[in-house]
Amino acid sequence: MKLLSWNVNGYRAILKKGFGDFLMSSGADALGLQEIKACPEQLTDKDRAFAGYTSAWNCAERKGYSGVAAFYIKKPLLITNGFGISRFDSEGRVITLEYPEFHLLNVYFPNGGQGPERLAYKLEFYEAFLEHIESLRRTGKAVIFCGDVNTAHKEIDLARPKENVENSGFMPIERAWLDKITRLGWVDTFRRFHQEPDQYTWWDYKTRARERNVGWRIDYFFINSESASLVKDAFILPSVQGSDHCPIGLNIRP
Repeated sequence: MKLLSWNVNGYRAILKKGFGDFLMSSGADALGLQEIKACPEQLTDKDRAFAGYTSAWNCAERKGYSGVAAFYIKKPLLITNGFGISRFDSEGRVITLEYPEFHLLNVYFPNGGQGPERLAYKLEFYEAFLEHIESLRRTGKAVIFCGDVNTAHKEIDLARPKENVENSGFMPIERAWLDKITRLGWVDTFRRFHQEPDQYTWWDYKTRARERNVGWRIDYFFINSESASLVKDAFILPSVQGSDHCPIGLNIRP
């Protein structure tokens, strides 16, 4: 199966930039979108329907904010929104597709850059989410989570590490969570296959950073280590335009 993840920075905006063509030509069995900033009732049937794909949505209570969606070919056993904590679920940040072989969680993690309160919220979300995926892990089924984690893990994962160590997205307190989950056996699938530098998934629009590849790798696919042998390859699609993020992908054995 081919799985893709993409922070589209507004679903209605990406529709105007060729999203349908991208999806139809991608070969994806499932695609998770983050930061959709839209609810199904704000869209036409045509905007939500692409041949062969069914969509599922989890939008925030606050209109035009956050939200995640999934497009899939094979019908899941179960689709779940959120993970049972209202102050996180109200922001529409998680949608889970359960298949016979694995749980696939599509997640838009909070941004901590709007001040101390939002940084605290982000860190609390991190810990609550970890408890949730650990509980799924104990069922014995593979657990995959993907999306915009909003933190670059190591210096290799952004172009200007020294200049950003005090900025949200690369602060030690944020990176510590990624250290923690990897110690617990959650595998950063891209780094398992690709150790080269200058591989990024987000570039600042304002400074036209993408033209110079001055970016950050803040979008990930993780899998629990017990199931890591399912993964055939992980990749980034930096040539795909339309958002300040690019899509990322995972190939897994059937």
